[in-house]
Amino acid sequence: MARKGQKFKTYSFELKKKAIEMRLQGIPKAKVAKELGIHDVGRLKVWVRKYREQGEFGLMEHRGRRKEYKDLEREVKKLRLENDVLKKWLEILAREGKS
Repeated sequence: MARKGQKFKTYSFELKKKAIEMRLQGIPKAKVAKELGIHDVGRLKVWVRKYREQGEFGLMEHRGRRKEYKDLEREVKKLRLENDVLKKWLEILAREGKS
């Protein structure tokens, strides 16, 4: 379990991809970890599972992006609402122009 203030080792996307390629070639986890300097052999199992489920996207770092996605969703909703209002306004102007 993580302790307060504990620093976690992060690994680059390229290193993760190389480790997965080695594992898929049948090289044992311990050997892959030793060659690439991965301290936690269990990480390899997680990376392979994520790669099989999500492809390369599963290997990317996702921490800290959730707020950005929420903001983008809000922006899209706002823009759609504005578009709907403008379409209605154009309909009203078109009706008034015909009269």
